[in-house]
Amino acid sequence: MGQMAEKTSQLQTQPAPVKLVNLTPHEVVVYDASGNLVLKVPPSGRVARVATKEERVGTINGVPVYRTTYTEVEGLPEPEPGTVYIVSLLVLQALQARRVQRSDVVAPNTSPTPNGAVRDAQGRIVGVRSFVVL
Repeated sequence: MGQMAEKTSQLQTQPAPVKLVNLTPHEVVVYDASGNLVLKVPPSGRVARVATKEERVGTINGVPVYRTTYTEVEGLPEPEPGTVYIVSLLVLQALQARRVQRSDVVAPNTSPTPNGAVRDAQGRIVGVRSFVVL
């Protein structure tokens, strides 16, 4: 708990505004609780990803089934003062699993909570209301 509080306080004490670098292939759109557009962060052209290894473990009704193992995080720059990197939740979780502590990395909050995803009439995510850290 203390470690999470420390990470969170580091994010809160970053000088405002910070430079946001979107390391996903999608525009990140943020709305406030009233549905007003707060910000749009276009893709930077660089993508942070998690490398994978696949092992075939069988088939189901003729469809191959693979066990995927997630390995190294690729494409995440070194920390830079005043910069926060936006990555996918999978990248954030891979960093946590490898015990990498980065207070400068966030992911869009796509959870189905009041602080999470904003969806259109067809249920597609069109934005988020917040970022998450792990």
